Amino acid sequence: MATPDAVVIGAGPNGLVAANILADAGWRVVVLEAAPEPGGAVRSDRGLDPDYVHDLFSAFYPLAAASPVIRDLHLERHGLRWSRAPAVVAHPLEDGRCAVLGSGVHDTAASLEAFAPGDGAAWERLYALWQRIGDDVLGCLFTPFPPVRAGLRLAARLRAAEGLRVARTMLLPARRLGEEEFSGEGARLLIAGNALHADLGPESALGGGFGWLMCMLGQAYGFPVPVGGARALTEALVRRLEARGGTLHCSRAATRVVVRGGRAVAVRTEDGVEIPARRAVLADVPAPLLYERLVGEEHLPARLRSDLRRFQWDFATVKVDWALSGPIPWRSEGARRAGTVHLAEGLDELTLFSAQIAMSQVPRVPFVIVGQMTTADPTRSPAGTESAWAYTHVPQAITGDAGQDGAGAITGKWDEREKEEIAARVEAQIERYAPGFGATVRARRVLAPPDLERLNPALVGGAVNQGTTNLHQQLLFRPVPGTGRPRTPVRGLYLASATAHPGGGVHGAPGANAARTALRALNLRGTPAP
Repeated sequence: MATPDAVVIGAGPNGLVAANILADAGWRVVVLEAAPEPGGAVRSDRGLDPDYVHDLFSAFYPLAAASPVIRDLHLERHGLRWSRAPAVVAHPLEDGRCAVLGSGVHDTAASLEAFAPGDGAAWERLYALWQRIGDDVLGCLFTPFPPVRAGLRLAARLRAAEGLRVARTMLLPARRLGEEEFSGEGARLLIAGNALHADLGPESALGGGFGWLMCMLGQAYGFPVPVGGARALTEALVRRLEARGGTLHCSRAATRVVVRGGRAVAVRTEDGVEIPARRAVLADVPAPLLYERLVGEEHLPARLRSDLRRFQWDFATVKVDWALSGPIPWRSEGARRAGTVHLAEGLDELTLFSAQIAMSQVPRVPFVIVGQMTTADPTRSPAGTESAWAYTHVPQAITGDAGQDGAGAITGKWDEREKEEIAARVEAQIERYAPGFGATVRARRVLAPPDLERLNPALVGGAVNQGTTNLHQQLLFRPVPGTGRPRTPVRGLYLASATAHPGGGVHGAPGANAARTALRALNLRGTPAP
């Protein structure tokens, strides 16, 4: 076989996007994946019940639907089909009210108007702003930092004074943005709940901007899911790559990036074989794992080694899957129609949840995000049933349990007792808004942080975003200060994982940025010697 032009480590969505872009440019590409199947955090199985499809990690893909990177790959030509629930997101309350991010802006506005007069119009104003600047915001988000072209377009669209106000809005905590824009609780909960899809609590800077972004993506694109399961997205990426001559090797773990003369020249696999890379090595691997395990300290500057010790992972995650005999019996009609349901009794409960995690305590009452997958895609389980999951967050390092004392406490061992305890809290939160939920459960699977990391080693400690979304580790601070671009201290080695800007979510931007940087470097330097 001819020497590959590039070796891509990791067949997650970013690695597969990078490989596709390089293959489109005519490069010979080999992708190495340690797991028996590709996909990283975009995988699904029938392991709980053969009649039910469950997504193992990520499930809803508004960022993929909005991403120009994914859109330009035309994955529909390779079998990908999207499906959507009748409503996007619902946030029910115990008194029966329910904030609903609907399939149309007027549907959402009507839901929020029921919480406070004027909030419907306020939502429509925010969406009108999104319609005016959304494409440029996404352009800034999905390109290397600083985003020169998209930034100039955005600046031209917004006059200086308005631009400053938009920038301030994006930096606001979710609580403050909600207070400034809305009188009622409904819209505030939608923004704060969406911010907590990452690790941005109601009082975190940037939380308002992130929550607004997720809400606007939901309003514009919905929260779509691949028909048949998350793995359908991965399968389309693989088919496209192979149609362009790329090669994928699963169950082939990389153990070392071979560096000679300050340049990455090959990748060594666990069987001792070196696979040469004539032009580049791209790593869809979290930055701390790439530098500390695959590259080695001898090839890294002292400042980078020091900065890596300050790298912050995001919250750990616990996920529970269910095979249900019927739909979840929500009190609120709005929750029955939504693919995603947020559960917390008001903004203060979200603040308390976030504060307890900040104090390294397992929260007493979890904020729960529920996915109703059959509602979103009827192929996921038999007619009249529901394939459902929920996740909540816990600290990376647990020092206490706000919900239990003594022998009943969750300590972070994550043995069967502790998994049962956290699952009981999640299910109690669902029962709070859907009495009788427990009677619909046919089967259950609990994935604690060590289980998630075992299934996908990139999710260190169950950190599904590969690093905090907080402002101090975004933009030019991601993954460490002074970066924001996919280049590394090793020539020919590019960081293509979600630890690179712009971070977590299935949008392909880190992989695309790494691939395009490698292509530009070749144009500037010429072809490296074999």
